Amino acid sequence: MDNRALRARADELLGDLDRLRGGMKTLQQQLRSITATAKSDDGFITAVVGPRGQLIRLDIDARIYRRPDSRQLATSITRTIQTAAADAMRQVQEACKPYMPEADIQAHLEFDLDGMRHKLDSELGLLDVENATGKEKR
Repeated sequence: MDNRALRARADELLGDLDRLRGGMKTLQQQLRSITATAKSDDGFITAVVGPRGQLIRLDIDARIYRRPDSRQLATSITRTIQTAAADAMRQVQEACKPYMPEADIQAHLEFDLDGMRHKLDSELGLLDVENATGKEKR
């Protein structure tokens, strides 16, 4: 990269940083307030989760005990919680979109540490060094 390109990239990153700092408190409040609710297919189970998909509340209608099948009950509870957690993750992605690229958000939510490191290394030009030498630079 030449100096102009490096300067342009640095200015872009500084602009992104300023935008992030300005909206961070609002984003943090928004993320903390996210909840998602899901009902099971039969309507007997309701799960409420927080922004990380953590279970906040689980309601089980007493009518579920008319068909005592613990395996089916466990499956229904699991699916309902997973549905609510997926909705919470979708809300987190939507809230973060104005502040970071969607691919970065997805990588963070999926704990894709290798992908995040690879992106950072490529932005810093470290991959060129790795590819040229066949060694990983850290």
